[in-house]
Amino acid sequence: MPAMPIAAALLLMQQAPPENVDWDEAFGVEEIAADPVTGELPVDPYVPDNANAGADPFASGKMAELFGGQEGIRAITDRLVAINLSDPRIAAIFESHDLVRLRRTLFEQFCYILNAGCDYTGRDMHASHAKLGIQKGDMNALVENLQMAMREAEVPFSAQNRFLAKLAPMSPDIIER
Repeated sequence: MPAMPIAAALLLMQQAPPENVDWDEAFGVEEIAADPVTGELPVDPYVPDNANAGADPFASGKMAELFGGQEGIRAITDRLVAINLSDPRIAAIFESHDLVRLRRTLFEQFCYILNAGCDYTGRDMHASHAKLGIQKGDMNALVENLQMAMREAEVPFSAQNRFLAKLAPMSPDIIER
């Protein structure tokens, strides 16, 4: 018998899947619930420590002032996340992440490093970026996006460069390949 009639016969013999099947339950997919207060997804336990921020803070609050204080820093980090999510070069890296936690920890990190009166409660740079497959090009795109967010917030160019110089040594802990 030729292959086409056999394939057609097999298709006709297949039963339609039952209606109203919860396929996640059928395959054992567990839904992870967000914290009802913070909206963040659970993560493995770790010890929060300002050292996890990846850089020591600036000695004075002058840099924080140039960034607009905590309000300005929050606006810059929110804008950075928005730009990254719309950037076709790196958007996929962020798609399956807890954006609530990302916005919070990124704000805390920047706020801490800029000496704006915050503590950093996130994981260290190596642990928080593990298994993301981040490449040098991805990091370059993120830096360009951060520069855009700082420029839009009218952070002076010299302050942008000083901040980027604090962040640059973190690259080896973030880039995997």
